[in-house]
Amino acid sequence: MSTLTQPRVIDEALLGRFAAITLERMDSIRLMNRIDTKFVTDTLTLEDILSDALQAGYLVFETAGGRVQSYDSIYFDTPDLKMFTDHRRGKTVRQKVRTRDYCGSGLCFLEVKRKNNRSRTRKKRTRVPPADFRDFREDSAARLWLSSHSDYACEDLTPSVETSFERITLVNKGLTERLTIDTSVSFRNLRTEATADLGSAVIIELKQDGRAHSEMKEILLRRRVKPFRISKYCMGVVLTDSDVIAGRFKQKIRYIDKVNKNCYIKCYRPTLLQPL
Repeated sequence: MSTLTQPRVIDEALLGRFAAITLERMDSIRLMNRIDTKFVTDTLTLEDILSDALQAGYLVFETAGGRVQSYDSIYFDTPDLKMFTDHRRGKTVRQKVRTRDYCGSGLCFLEVKRKNNRSRTRKKRTRVPPADFRDFREDSAARLWLSSHSDYACEDLTPSVETSFERITLVNKGLTERLTIDTSVSFRNLRTEATADLGSAVIIELKQDGRAHSEMKEILLRRRVKPFRISKYCMGVVLTDSDVIAGRFKQKIRYIDKVNKNCYIKCYRPTLLQPL
């Protein structure tokens, strides 16, 4: 188990002051072909960002389960971790394969995310039974779908890393962008059985269907939160498999260490305490 604590960081009272947006309205801004910009901050700054977003008129996604949703994903990779290695090496054209369980909703999907050399992310998904969440490879319909949407066949893949987190989703008044805010991010390596988490770090992702003006970017700039490229899957691999070369993720782990008041690296990758 992790040696870091993950306190509940969501201010429910503050979230309760946002106007809500339903799933039906959210369908118009699914942004399956989009430009993603990620940011990393801490839980204290998150409260300021939420206050600014409230003043700017952002809406919060609400389901029957409330305004904070729990997600569970399993990433699949080849035995030699080709998808992870492509990302670590900076390959611009790459993809990831995962199942995702929208906890408490009964919804489960098999998803393929493709990144092209123009920084666009295209996501395709198909609904699968919840029983397929941990391993979809015996489902003939899922196998057929994957063969049409991925460069990898089911025979090439095995479960690699499970990620869990809590998410808040905000939408601007013009319904032109979506902001996801992920907290309590944790990992379990399905090969090594090691676990890790991101402590008090918060991953924010701004999703747009173009280069339109974004009031949220202005809010983040004002709060001194800068773009920060981070992959949950890759961080999960690096933090839970000591045999994996950290490579370009060393600096990212050091930044997460800074967010966690310099108590993070010694928990998961103590060798990175050595000077670069």
